[in-house]
Amino acid sequence: MALTALVKDELAALDVPKSVTRQAEVATILRFAGGLHLVGDQIVIEAELDHLPTAQRVRGVVEEVYGHRSELLGVSGGALKRGEHYVVRVRRGGEALARQTGLLDTRGRPVRGLPPAVVNGSLAESEAVMRGAFLAHGSLTEPGRSSAMEFTCPGPEAALALVGAARRLDVFAKAREVRGADRVVVRDGETIAQLLRRMGAHGMLEQWQDRRTHRDVRATANRLANFDDANLRRSAQAAVAAGARVERALEILGEEVPDHLLYAGRLRLAHRHASLDELGRLADPPLTKDAIAGRIRRLLAMADKHAAAEGIPGTDAVDRPEAG
Repeated sequence: MALTALVKDELAALDVPKSVTRQAEVATILRFAGGLHLVGDQIVIEAELDHLPTAQRVRGVVEEVYGHRSELLGVSGGALKRGEHYVVRVRRGGEALARQTGLLDTRGRPVRGLPPAVVNGSLAESEAVMRGAFLAHGSLTEPGRSSAMEFTCPGPEAALALVGAARRLDVFAKAREVRGADRVVVRDGETIAQLLRRMGAHGMLEQWQDRRTHRDVRATANRLANFDDANLRRSAQAAVAAGARVERALEILGEEVPDHLLYAGRLRLAHRHASLDELGRLADPPLTKDAIAGRIRRLLAMADKHAAAEGIPGTDAVDRPEAG
């Protein structure tokens, strides 16, 4: 199941005992997922949701806290909206509910952002605002480079109000317009985890952290594997290049090579892809990595000195083939 649905399942089942906190949550849901409609001379409130437990939660609060009955309608998805959607509709008492929730101001005008009482409420109410916005139109993607928690807002004023609520919770969120829709986005993984905790999704917070850790471990393992592969390729290329220089050195010096340097040179030519450490173990008797490196270095230096004296190309003049 997608993370978004899992988070909504947990939030919709969260027990919120304080009425004022429940009011802040439902007022936000009605603002973000709903609208006020004038049917005849009567105001009707509708909230369209993609999550049945959230719709049932809204109905419960509207009846228990505000004393209004509501309808719950199922709407099949179409070309623009996939999946089942649910409409919570309050016909009788719609205007009274709009005033109670703050969706209408004292002059009877629709509120464009969030109700002032909700915006200026306690930290618990700010948490309820974020929870209501997520239940209404929130989404959460998998941890990773492009992970994000997003809230689709009914307008720029509502987006700014949501950013303000997040700021009160020490959560950095950014409002932006994407394809004509106002959104509030939280991208940092730690900040998303903090917001999950503040909203009350403690079970999903643990899952989110586990998935982040698993991804980070896997990414680290991949980086180390790539790093090791790159190091092995570079070591092999260096060994092949060193073999070409040694071959040139033996050509330059001919029979004038001391036995211990000749032995090291031939060992390098016999095992062109081996590392210096491996060459040392192949020697008889075994030599240290530094001993092998020192002998090959002296062999090349002797050959380059001889080449300079003779006026011929030295060991650096050879082509350096790729390892492989």
